[in-house]
Amino acid sequence: MSKKKLLNFTTLLLSMILLLAACGDGEKNIAIGPPASETNSISTLILEAYGIGEDDYSAYQEGFGDAADGVQDGNIDISIGVLGLPAGSIEALQASAGDVKMLDLSDEAISYIEENSGYMRHTIPQDTYDFLESDVETVTAYAILMASTDTIDEELGYELAKSMVEDASENTHAQAAQMTLENALKGSEGLPIHPGAKRYYEEQGLTVDNPVAELAANERKSELILGTGSQGGTYYPLGGEMATIWGNNIEGINVTNTETGASIENLASIRDGNMDLGMAVHVPAQDAVNGAGDFEGNEVQNTAFIGHIYPEVIQIVTRENTEIESLDDLK
Repeated sequence: MSKKKLLNFTTLLLSMILLLAACGDGEKNIAIGPPASETNSISTLILEAYGIGEDDYSAYQEGFGDAADGVQDGNIDISIGVLGLPAGSIEALQASAGDVKMLDLSDEAISYIEENSGYMRHTIPQDTYDFLESDVETVTAYAILMASTDTIDEELGYELAKSMVEDASENTHAQAAQMTLENALKGSEGLPIHPGAKRYYEEQGLTVDNPVAELAANERKSELILGTGSQGGTYYPLGGEMATIWGNNIEGINVTNTETGASIENLASIRDGNMDLGMAVHVPAQDAVNGAGDFEGNEVQNTAFIGHIYPEVIQIVTRENTEIESLDDLK
């Protein structure tokens, strides 16, 4: 072999070795949710529980629909979502990819998350998805509806809460089954309640111990904006049906369902007067009214709890071909 050919061969071999090394040991791409979302905040806490810092992975700040597409295409290794059970986007991902794997959280990680947030241990039953081979240990919180005290008057707050419970059967989304009188106050802990919602729940025999919000609104607003989440998540389609049902059952209102970055953006938009209603995880809602976490120094003083929507469950998915068995593998 000539020296020139040998040099070319050596250069090619070295390039292949470097490429393989990069593929084998490079940072993993992790979808942690959109900026200013609760998914983004809890994803960071989850990774922190495993001792995984920002320099240990490449963050993709996508909505869950786009993140699932990235997992399917192989551009994203792991996607972390705060979703209802079962999540349609995960079922669609499995239908397309055929090799979805859901990762457990370790006992140590769950304890760390419980100590540093309002999330609680939750077990995803094996029969939730057809690809699960066992139960999955994770954490959960509650999705709730928050209202602006500047624009939602007492009677409208009453009718919104009533419709959430009594008209839930008109909603075809799977999570609507969770909007029951029995569940109505879940996630309300530590939050001011809208006086109209309080009146409805007490009429139904519930005991309401929450502080009662003071209202600036004293007349009905006819055009309302509801902040939900990204189209690939649970909030947007569920919120769209809720908006339609309110419009059909509550006289004199029209509700526009708006795609947003979800919890944190919705709460901030209520604070800033750009939104009337917002879906949110109860944990950032507590931070919002207390001026903590993402709302430190910018508390939301004009919001109140209307009702519980459904349990929000952390679901972490990858694919078999990534060979990732646990978040510990990212260390």
